[in-house]
Amino acid sequence: MKKLGLSAVAGFLFMINTSGFAQQKTENIIIITTDGFRWQEIFGGMDSSIAVNSDYNQGDSDYILKKYWANNIEERRIKLLPFLWSTIASKGQIYGNRNFANDVNNSNPYWFSYPGYSEIFCGYVDTLINTNNYKNNPNTTLLQFINRQPKFKNQVAAFGAWSAFDRILNKPNCGFPVTSAFDKTGGKNPTSKERLMNDMLEDSYQPWDDECLDVFTQYEAMQYLKTSKPKVLYIAYGETDDWAHAGHYRDYLEAAHHFDKWLKGIWNYIQKQRQYKDKTSLFITVDHGRGSGNEWTSHGSDIDGSNQIWFAVMGPDTAAKGEVKTQSQFYQKQFAQSIASLLGLKFSAEHPVAEEIPGIKK
Repeated sequence: MKKLGLSAVAGFLFMINTSGFAQQKTENIIIITTDGFRWQEIFGGMDSSIAVNSDYNQGDSDYILKKYWANNIEERRIKLLPFLWSTIASKGQIYGNRNFANDVNNSNPYWFSYPGYSEIFCGYVDTLINTNNYKNNPNTTLLQFINRQPKFKNQVAAFGAWSAFDRILNKPNCGFPVTSAFDKTGGKNPTSKERLMNDMLEDSYQPWDDECLDVFTQYEAMQYLKTSKPKVLYIAYGETDDWAHAGHYRDYLEAAHHFDKWLKGIWNYIQKQRQYKDKTSLFITVDHGRGSGNEWTSHGSDIDGSNQIWFAVMGPDTAAKGEVKTQSQFYQKQFAQSIASLLGLKFSAEHPVAEEIPGIKK
């Protein structure tokens, strides 16, 4: 057998180094959820039948129509979610428009929050998790798995508006910081900004006893992103679900609009930072859907459509496909492995983990 020349060896090594995980560009990921936000508004913008209904428009249909209505669907959804339908639609992928049979669904049979978030992060449906009051999640989550990898150890954090994230992510045993609801941020030695946020949170309007307003979760998460610079960050907003349950369509739309604004702020920040620029992926989704017509305020296994969800992804390892209109069927339990794959990992646990969604990663 002839010996390889130096040029042949160099070429062989180049092929090795430019294949497989060597192509990996994503070094960081930010996972973002907004609770119970319907695919109907994601892809169609404001629902005029709800907006003009006096039971839901909070007595101000003129305001809602002026701010969010357009005859054209594309214009209407841009009014509600300008960042999603400009930057993500041009640089990433958006799934779940059932008008094109591009279906995304819960796999769990319950179609409400704790089971949905557990499915997202475990890649698995534990049917014993059948209440929002369930104990600490006994299943290994993706965030736990990532935090155990040497490259990501102590580089994971989570911020959620709802106190149940302490149990969903198993805060006592997960090994990474989880800040939820009315938890104070900054630990024992908060900065002046963190002290101010803590004081404002304590003195804020608190319409729900187990959930803070999303603005506090946003500012706490952004402060942590700027100061601690984690490789993996989870941010969970809740007001879209809360205002929908209250039947407040104006507030529901405003919460969604703020969510989109915060997505823009997060993306613009990371694109200016050396650690994050062109090295960070966003994965954005929802825990469950909700009903239509007069049932838009609710969700659960007895409400049709509550298992209909959506997701979006953008980053250096994701092809720019925009709104995906191909007929397909994907499931929430596939999200965990898809996120892991973007980081060049294969998520494994003591429970089964569903396969990743094909086509997200180049």
